[in-house]
Parts: sequence; C-alpha cells; structure tokens
Amino acid sequence: MKLEKPFHPAMYAEYRLVTSILDGTYPPGSSFPNERSFAKQIGVTRPTLRETLQRLAAEGWIAIRHGKPTVVNDYWKEGGLSLLSSLAKYGESLPNGFITRLLEFRIVLIPPVAQLAIASSPGIFREYLNLSGNLGDDASVFADYDWELQILFARHSGNPIYPLILNDFSSIFKVMAFHYFSLEEGRASSRDYYHQLLRSIEQGKGDAEQIVRSVLEESIDIWKEVSKYNRQVDG
Repeated sequence: MKLEKPFHPAMYAEYRLVTSILDGTYPPGSSFPNERSFAKQIGVTRPTLRETLQRLAAEGWIAIRHGKPTVVNDYWKEGGLSLLSSLAKYGESLPNGFITRLLEFRIVLIPPVAQLAIASSPGIFREYLNLSGNLGDDASVFADYDWELQILFARHSGNPIYPLILNDFSSIFKVMAFHYFSLEEGRASSRDYYHQLLRSIEQGKGDAEQIVRSVLEESIDIWKEVSKYNRQVDG
C-alpha cells in the first residue's frame, strides 16, 4: 500500500507516520518533531496530524505526553489487534521476518479452527473443496480460493472472534499468497492439501487439524524459498 496525494489527508498522514516508524526513520524510543514542524514536513494540517496521532496512540504505536515530545513505542510490546490491522496495510514497509511470524501464528490459529468448522459443516467444505480441481495455474485465482477457504473455516467455527482476526489480514495475505502461488511448488502443495482434506471429509476421518497443520508448516519452508529467490532477484 503506497499512498501519494491527493488521498484523504488523514489516510495519507497515517501512511507517512506508520511507514516512517516501520522503516526506522523514527525507531522505538525516538521522538517525533513538534506538531507544527511535523505537520509541515508531512504536508497536512495540524488538526489532521493531531487526529492521526491520537488514533495511533490508541493503537499503541506512540505515546503522547502533554508538554513533551511524542515518543515512538516498542509497538510489538505496546500494541494490540488494532495495531496489527494497521501494520498489515503497509506490506512494502513490514519489518524483517513479519511474514514468517504471521505464518507461524497461522499454524496456531487455523488448524483447530478448521477442525471445528469441518465438524460443524462438512457439507459446505465438501462442496467448496470439490471446486479446487478447476483452479488451473493462475496465482491470483489460487490466492483468492485459499483465502476464502480460511474465511470459511473461521465463519463456521462457531466463534465470531475468528473472522474478526482474519479479516484484518486480507490485503497482506493476498499479496503474500500471490508470490507463494506463483511457484509451482506452492500450487502443488495446496492441490495435494485440498485433495487430502476433501478425502478426509468424505471418509469421515476427523483428522482435518492434522492435515491443515502439516500444510501450513510446509508453507513456511516454501515461503522462505520464495523470499530467498526474491532477494536474489532484487540483488
């Protein structure tokens, strides 16, 4: 997500502030300039900057101190889910290792959710997984299909919190997944995964959690290869 004017001023201000934190211009422990000069530097009005600072403070990015400079927090320790949502919007400025950590978190979250969802609504997943044979080799089609499967897991798990968590990651997942599914290895792994999951449902094995965990663990190794390749190309 890269913004240039004339986007909405508050959105533009958020982009400038968050990316300046993520790229190390203002690392944790550092202070922002005074409000007047900072607003001028960014190119927004002081009320717009003040509104944005208040919102980022509520998310845990910064600490506003009356009569003193605004300080950048250690956002990994001070932030919450709302910060994670903002973080996910700025894919080009994400800190090193963020995607791998996100994939590791997915291993904790998705397998038990998938188990609950399939036990609750096996027919829905049988019907959806039967569509996987028509995916072809288009990376964007794979990305959309795989994301929708995860959303179905969350929606049919019986816990309304799971969709709220996943929805925050929609934009970053689709960017990440496009690179992942651009590799034949990524597509082949997921084809096998969809087939295993469908067969498990049809045979009533009840081992969805194990199948999902296995493919998510494999996806981390594949993602690391994608990242290594991209660094070599960029270099």
